[in-house]
Amino acid sequence: MSGNSAANSGKPKVGESSSSKPSETTSFKRKRGMFQKDLQHMTYGYGDDPNPLLETVALVEDIVVEYVTDMGMPKLNRCQELLAMNEELKQARKAFEVDEEKLATTD
Repeated sequence: MSGNSAANSGKPKVGESSSSKPSETTSFKRKRGMFQKDLQHMTYGYGDDPNPLLETVALVEDIVVEYVTDMGMPKLNRCQELLAMNEELKQARKAFEVDEEKLATTD
């Protein structure tokens, strides 16, 4: 038995991270179980039991939230970059409109 418990002690349990340092993206606190009902319905829709194990739902929720969070940061950064570029373009167009008006009045 001691050999079996030693083998299991090396594996991370549900909710534990396999790495020793915390991830930057998981530094915020979130309410666990927020998507529990939705994930239960989704797993049932894909052929699982109507009442899956809570551990399974919790694991799937952790994976989904981590994936969406990891994918969201690059997209957020790109959106901010595009919004900043849009503002620069608006200001540049505005500067050209003023110059054209001045040229039209001086002719």
